[in-house]
Amino acid sequence: MKFKYVIVGAGLAGLTLAERIANVLGEKVLVIEKRNHIGGNVYDSYNKDGILIHNYGPHIFHTNDREVYMYLSQFTEWNDFWHRVLTYVDGNLIPMPISVETINKLYNLNLNCFQVEEFLKEQAEDIKEVKTSRDVALSKVGRDIYEKIFENYTKKQWGVDPAELDTSVISRIPIRLNRDTRYFADKYQGMPKHGYTKMCENMAASKNIKILLNTDYKEIIDQIEYETLIYTGATDEFYNYKYGKLAYRSIRFQFETYDMEEFQEAPVVNYPNDYDYTRITEFKKLTWQKHHKTTICKEFPCSEGEPYYPFPTKENKEQFALYQEEMKKETNVIFLGRLAEYRYYNMDGVVRRALDVFNQLK
Repeated sequence: MKFKYVIVGAGLAGLTLAERIANVLGEKVLVIEKRNHIGGNVYDSYNKDGILIHNYGPHIFHTNDREVYMYLSQFTEWNDFWHRVLTYVDGNLIPMPISVETINKLYNLNLNCFQVEEFLKEQAEDIKEVKTSRDVALSKVGRDIYEKIFENYTKKQWGVDPAELDTSVISRIPIRLNRDTRYFADKYQGMPKHGYTKMCENMAASKNIKILLNTDYKEIIDQIEYETLIYTGATDEFYNYKYGKLAYRSIRFQFETYDMEEFQEAPVVNYPNDYDYTRITEFKKLTWQKHHKTTICKEFPCSEGEPYYPFPTKENKEQFALYQEEMKKETNVIFLGRLAEYRYYNMDGVVRRALDVFNQLK
């Protein structure tokens, strides 16, 4: 087989580049995927009860990047969707992220926006040098809120104390001094009207794109003649674990279907202090599907399984830096995406990165 471009991985990163190469450059491109489906972790499907679920946990599209939004809009219509999350604390469901409504409900108060700002200033601890996620939380909201909302959730999610994680983990969670209870404040938000898988199928519809599923690229790559390899898999695997296995956090998903219209008040409910799982998602509240039954998903973070989240510690970053030195030596390999770059990306971020890489290829 002969292709100018070979892409390893049929997630959003790989499909974005495949689509651009096929439809803009007019080149044939081979996509090799080890799973039995395209879409990567945004893959969704209908379960045996006919309910559309997100097989790898909830994915909500949001971005301030108009170019990314317009690019994906070529392949899907959108249902307007403003994500709202509740957190179960002290027997009550309170909105997340932290806003004026969160503080008032958590402490049974009736403060206005300015009063909440002063309240949080009083709670915040004076951290001379913010080095960890624990420092971030304590410096912004103080010890009580940190212990009620952040500490145990982070321990469950990552398996370590927040004091062992760099600032990126908790820094991603906004704190608002207004009454906006939406989880994201981005300009463009929505859910693909017919699901993520359909959107990905539309991205891969070109006759110039050939996809091999259920295929380990290492088993066939020597039989392929190519000019450029675009790799979206795990970098440590690419280099046969030369510097050891990189640490990732995985998730075990437990799906349950109930003979009822509704299971919970919000699409996602977090459980920072109760139960072994971190959150429950009710998919009908994401997809707007009408069905007399409902399916939920409980998430149990773990160390073994599919690599989902790069582990943000100083030691792991230093280990990845060794692989980065190897990556710099490659002349015809492009490393792209969350696993390949050992970096957390939202959906819009990985599409943005793929579009930028394509612009460099042109």
